[in-house]
Amino acid sequence: MLSQTTEYALRLMVQLASQRGRAVTIPQLAQKTRIPEDYLAKVLRQLSRAGLVSSQRGPNGGSVLAHPPDTISVLDVIQAVDPLKRIETCPLGLRTHGANLCPLHRRLDQAIASVEKAFRESSLSEILEDPDGSRPLCENPRARRTAPGAER
Repeated sequence: MLSQTTEYALRLMVQLASQRGRAVTIPQLAQKTRIPEDYLAKVLRQLSRAGLVSSQRGPNGGSVLAHPPDTISVLDVIQAVDPLKRIETCPLGLRTHGANLCPLHRRLDQAIASVEKAFRESSLSEILEDPDGSRPLCENPRARRTAPGAER
C-alpha cells in the first residue's frame, strides 16, 4: 500500500525522532535505517522541502527534526514524499458519473479517508513509545533458514 519511498521516509523520521535533537549524518542514518545513502539523501531533501527536517552541512552538520516528534504525524511524512490520492472523480472517466462516485469508488475513497485519518492521528512520538519495544526493520532471511525446526 505504501511506496518504498514512503517506507524509507517513515524509517528515517522515526530514527531522527529517536535522536532527541542530536544531528545525524547521512552515513549514520543509512546504517541505522538500512537505506542506501543516495536514496536517503533524496528522501531527506523532500522532507526538508516539506519543513519536517533541518539539515546542515559541515563537520558538525547533520539532520534533525524541524519540529518536536509529538507534532509530526505519520500523514505529514507520507504527504511530504508520496501523497495519498483521494478519488474525486470517476477513475474510469465516465461522464455519466460526473462528480458523483459510483458505489465502488465511493467505498474505495472512504477506505482511503479512514487510512488518512489513522495516519493523521499517529505521531512519531507514539511510534517511539510503542510498549512492545523495538523490532528489526526487516527480517533476516539467514535467521529464518537456520531457525530450529526450519527445513533445509
